[in-house]
Amino acid sequence: MMIASLPMYDLPELRTATDAWWSGMAAALRRAGIDAVPDQLTRVDNIAAVWRDPNLLLSQTCGYPLVREMADILQPVATPIYDAPGCDGPNYSSAIVISAERSVDHISALRGGVCATNGRDSQSGYNCLRAFLSPLTGGKPFFARVIETGSHARSLEMVSRGEADVCAIDCVTHTLLSRHRPQALANTRILGYTSRAPGLPYVTQASATLDLAYRLREGVMAAFADPSLTNAREALLLVGAEVLDVDSYESILAMEAAAQAQGYNELC
Repeated sequence: MMIASLPMYDLPELRTATDAWWSGMAAALRRAGIDAVPDQLTRVDNIAAVWRDPNLLLSQTCGYPLVREMADILQPVATPIYDAPGCDGPNYSSAIVISAERSVDHISALRGGVCATNGRDSQSGYNCLRAFLSPLTGGKPFFARVIETGSHARSLEMVSRGEADVCAIDCVTHTLLSRHRPQALANTRILGYTSRAPGLPYVTQASATLDLAYRLREGVMAAFADPSLTNAREALLLVGAEVLDVDSYESILAMEAAAQAQGYNELC
């Protein structure tokens, strides 16, 4: 039996909707002629291990590790389109979040402060913010300290408590948290948004045959068109999907390269 995971927006409050979405997608994949589709999602702490598992059928990943580390391990199947402020079709951005008590109107006022990030391998929490800041830095460190928190929710918590000055939060995550954990956004506000990049793709193994990749796309698109899955899609902010090849994600590496060209390799 193959395995599947949908880890990127899998909030505990949304498990029922995520499981319903997978159940419907799994049925669509079977109708597309794929054998050994798992009935249930695999949920583990080590997401990278799932992405590298030779039994992987379908998962979702961030575009930054996809193009930096896993281009020879994973290939995009389709990129979901989300209904959230900061999204535009299959592209998304990050909300730059600060304390609601700060009166600043431009991020330049936060020079020398503390930044919270979910991880240095994150497009939404790190790479896009580095690209956003690079024209302001003169090639010098912008923040005095960067704290890796492990999650967007924890980054928000640090800003809310005054333990960090700013964080960049995936706009889909921010919208989902505003619905289900409004307390997570307490004492914070959005200062602005970063540039957009291709969103978090559904992926399969890079070694998948052309026939399997085609059937996966057929099944995913059929699930998006299935009226019986409307409630699950709405709960997850899903409104459609677009097929983007891996070359489309090169714009993420271009963000990194543009920052590095200005001598700005790290946030601090």
